[in-house]
Amino acid sequence: MSKILALDDVLDAGKLIKRILERKGHEVLVFTEEEKALQYVRTQTVDLAILDIKLKKMSGVEVLEEMKKINPSIRAIMLTGYPTMETARESLKLGADEYCVKPIDIDELEEKVAAVLNK
Repeated sequence: MSKILALDDVLDAGKLIKRILERKGHEVLVFTEEEKALQYVRTQTVDLAILDIKLKKMSGVEVLEEMKKINPSIRAIMLTGYPTMETARESLKLGADEYCVKPIDIDELEEKVAAVLNK
């Protein structure tokens, strides 16, 4: 199916995303460090990036901006435990396709991933 990159500073959150989406047949690569995720995108094709907004060194919005420079066609879903209209607006302006609020709802994540990949 699709190759999905999940970037979250909490490894367990990344593992949860991986478990949910691998059951749907996707290949999911989990990263906890921004630079390693960006390096992967520089060398590999990724269909979708799922990015937490609060990370260690950069924000998920900054990572999205960098990923779009590397691969303008990469699709993205932003995750946050602290939803604000400003963050949502900024993410969408930079090219995020969707926005999910933590804690992750399995059905919502599966539906949004399917919708974004079918665009």
